[in-house]
Amino acid sequence: MSHLTIRPTAEEYNPYYNLYIRNIPAGHDPLQKLREQPKLLKKLLSDLTEEQGKLRYAPGKWSIKEMLVHMIDTERIFAYRALRIARGDQQPLPGFEQDDYVPASGADARTMQSILHEYDTVRAATLSLFESFGPEAFMRTGTASNSPTSVRALAYIVPGHEAHHLHILQERYLPLLAK
Repeated sequence: MSHLTIRPTAEEYNPYYNLYIRNIPAGHDPLQKLREQPKLLKKLLSDLTEEQGKLRYAPGKWSIKEMLVHMIDTERIFAYRALRIARGDQQPLPGFEQDDYVPASGADARTMQSILHEYDTVRAATLSLFESFGPEAFMRTGTASNSPTSVRALAYIVPGHEAHHLHILQERYLPLLAK
């Protein structure tokens, strides 16, 4: 899908999301990143115990399990936005408050196996959705969180958001487990 190797322009998304879009190297297909990320995630978490999944790198920060469920929830929401916009829906889509979602998720009471199964299921659905879009759908723009948002931008934001959290996992959580 060469049309996706061109990054979205600044008019296609809220400037905040540059934090995630910049995680997809210029000239790369963001859907390929979506295909590759599960392998990296599972490699990083393969030896994690249930108790280690509850690790927080600082007081008041999310546990590893909570971060994973946050990634899943966010991917679902962004894929839903992509579906609505790709289908031509012009109704403004509301934002969501991640800090309300995490405590309500009950992530720490879940097993890593159940979280990773949900992750795989959501990722398969996200890929199936994005792969179903033609080039014209990726260029459609709607409004999400009071900002213009294109389907192409969302295709970058989803893997970019995960890349952001995988970096945090590697930099802040995993070093604590190595001690």
